Amino acid sequence: MVGYDPSAEGMCPSPEEAALAGSFSGMVTRALVNPLDLLKIRFQLQIEPVSSHRPEGKYSGLIQAFRCILKEEGFSAFWKGHIPAQLLSISFGAVQFASFEFLTKTVHKTMPYDGQTAGVHFMCGGLSACSATVVCQPLDTLRTRFAAQGEPKVYSNLRHAVTTMYRAEGAVAFYRGLIPTLVAVFPHAGMQFFFYNIFKKLTAPIQKKENSGGHLRSLVCGSGAGVISKTITYPFDLFKKRLQVGGFEVARVHFGQVRQYSGVVDCVAQIAREEGVRGFFKGLSPSLVKAALATGFTFFWYELFLDVMRNLGRGRTTNVPTKEEGG
Repeated sequence: MVGYDPSAEGMCPSPEEAALAGSFSGMVTRALVNPLDLLKIRFQLQIEPVSSHRPEGKYSGLIQAFRCILKEEGFSAFWKGHIPAQLLSISFGAVQFASFEFLTKTVHKTMPYDGQTAGVHFMCGGLSACSATVVCQPLDTLRTRFAAQGEPKVYSNLRHAVTTMYRAEGAVAFYRGLIPTLVAVFPHAGMQFFFYNIFKKLTAPIQKKENSGGHLRSLVCGSGAGVISKTITYPFDLFKKRLQVGGFEVARVHFGQVRQYSGVVDCVAQIAREEGVRGFFKGLSPSLVKAALATGFTFFWYELFLDVMRNLGRGRTTNVPTKEEGG
């Protein structure tokens, strides 16, 4: 169950349980989808068209990019930036789900709305993601730079990246791309929770009729919600990635053309002028595959870990001896 449900008061997770389940969910999901995330970032940062019909850039498609990276950088390259990415996923999952559970409960307690309605889930999902974004943006920037660099590496490890960025670009470097991120993350996360809520309600009769597993249903509903929300908000993710590698152009030279952007408006204008409308959707194919897997697994693992914690809690309660038993 995601979000406060007044009809299941005893089943609602505490903020600590929601944060812990969100952390575990983010950690496992990140390990599974990191290769697709790296491919998406490489496509997003390529100025030249990503097309097998016009192979002007380094990457022209999913299979070609996979083979190219495997040949030039080795299999481990698909997990470049995995440490900051894991830190990002763990912390983001904790803040987002704890905030979401808190907000849906607060709405139900203080306003004349059911905490389980799709509209409430949209608003609370967007707000919880924004709060998590502000907290985790530095880790997202580090993840993007590690995924963007080729060989030889500019940053040898996480500590080296943090100290180098801070000395050369200042603290503001860690928050590059924050504005388009916030603009995108509110509707993106809001729609994830919105459509997940709707799909769960639509598939509830099927589960009851076939007595099928609820966790598989969470995976399918989450995947559908992820694909829809990602498609609608995708250009903002691309703008964010382009801005996050500002000042990092030296690591991008051997990948092809590089560009410098003075801000969000300049970024949008340059992409529209040089790359056309298609430029706003570079990397969409791996991103949709990743969105389906990532969102589906996020909700799947979240609800699974919550059930595990509930069962463990019941087990401890059952095994506690009563006063009479303990003598």
